[in-house]
Amino acid sequence: MITVNNVSLRYGDRKLFEDIHIKFTPGNCYGLIGANGAGKSTFLKILSGEIEPQTGDIQITPGERLAVLKQNHFEYEEHEVLNVVMMGHARLYEIMQEKNAIYMKADFSDEDGIRAAELEGEFAELNGWEAESEAAILLKGLGISEDSHHKKMADLSGAEKVKVLLAQALFGKPDILLLDEPTNHLDLNAIHWLEEFLIDFENTVIVVSHDRHFLNKVCTHIADLDFHKIQLYVGNYDFWYESSQLALKMAQEQNKKKEEKMKELQNFIARFSANASKSKQATSRKKMLDKISLDEIKPSSRKYPYIQFTPDREIGNDLLFVEGLSKTIDGVKVLDQISFTMNKDDKIAIVGENELAKTTLFKILAGEMEPDSGSYRWGVTTSQSYFPKDHSTYFENGDLNLVDWLRQYSPIDQSESFLRGFLGRMLFSGEEVKKKANVLSGGEKVRCMLSKMMLSGANVLLLDEPTNHLDLESITALNNGLIRFKGSMLFASFDHQFVQTIANRIIEITPNGLIDKTMSYDEYLEQKYAESR
Repeated sequence: MITVNNVSLRYGDRKLFEDIHIKFTPGNCYGLIGANGAGKSTFLKILSGEIEPQTGDIQITPGERLAVLKQNHFEYEEHEVLNVVMMGHARLYEIMQEKNAIYMKADFSDEDGIRAAELEGEFAELNGWEAESEAAILLKGLGISEDSHHKKMADLSGAEKVKVLLAQALFGKPDILLLDEPTNHLDLNAIHWLEEFLIDFENTVIVVSHDRHFLNKVCTHIADLDFHKIQLYVGNYDFWYESSQLALKMAQEQNKKKEEKMKELQNFIARFSANASKSKQATSRKKMLDKISLDEIKPSSRKYPYIQFTPDREIGNDLLFVEGLSKTIDGVKVLDQISFTMNKDDKIAIVGENELAKTTLFKILAGEMEPDSGSYRWGVTTSQSYFPKDHSTYFENGDLNLVDWLRQYSPIDQSESFLRGFLGRMLFSGEEVKKKANVLSGGEKVRCMLSKMMLSGANVLLLDEPTNHLDLESITALNNGLIRFKGSMLFASFDHQFVQTIANRIIEITPNGLIDKTMSYDEYLEQKYAESR
């Protein structure tokens, strides 16, 4: 168990935490959420001892081991992959090193023999004889092939290094596991494996993630960092989100009778209990949900953008015809004879491991790149708006404030009040609209790009990784806006819930051509997993 007593932290005049009291207990997975800049990663560093709080302390049950997902991908460049994983259990690895050094001695003394015997005893207690096989199993589960286990870290790709550091954190069954954005740079198979690992993990997990599907799958509780405090809620992210919205609605309707509110709450909990994960967590979670009282559900201070794409005209039956598109970049063929037809009401998710292939397809369809061969044709009733993965060129003019920046993309109404209205929907209010466009954060730039798209009135949207840099609130708002969108779209995203709730058709770009299925993302993945068995 890890206990937080009276923890506070300030940076200058900025208050991050104040008088936090909380316990994280074994058998539970806590999703730590909060607005960007609220201090989620900082709080994990306080828990791990990397940062000292200004008041209070962190207490860990004596004898329990805490493991942290390291963020420095270049920390172990000269070490073998398998050894890096086993370094996750510092004491075990220390014993292995000392033991090996003693056995390598040419003049092995009686004292060395006594010390080696002591080390062997502790080594066995720590399950040392299984260490290499456990490390290998973790690596294999995350997709690191056996022929890479004895390579140096410097010889791995960036994505592979992330997987090794994740295996290091998971190694040796730590009592407390701290994970900051563990799904970043992981492929779908690795994320699925990690989800199953954490569902079966019997100790304490505290995780920060922007992946709502991941939080929904693994979390038994949500730890909400809000108002400089942390409030614990039973259930996963969707339960927290829906309950906070319900609490806000109740607060706005104070005239409703308490009995009516209780009935609404009971119906809400019943629905979530019925849909709880089918894992081992489900039964205990349902029991905890059933005990929730009205007073335990509180409205959040979070602000959600309002995202609404409204087409200026309805699309006809002819949308998009793609025939034999091919493109080679830097000597590598990334698109090879790509052909498909887009239909009215299609919301197509473009998936696949080759990110360059997806981005190239979007650039060609948006008219920003010419194919080497093949053709495409948009229907005469269509108008397109494009969200590029790299949108830095849109913010190179440093002299423009946000109003003037957005004015470039508003041919009909260029009045400041009109433009402020669009920026306000994206949480730019008051003097914030006078910010220079080139000093915005990554998330602020994405929200500006979405404002530009909303102004376009397009009936076809092309979106290449639009959730990158966004916080959970903005991802949720964009997700809901695209669900409501009455036009058609092609989009790429690694956000599972985003794809599952929007797409009605999946096109995967593979080295052997396209796989094109009219079905939901979950159905597609189930079919794919079944075929691979």
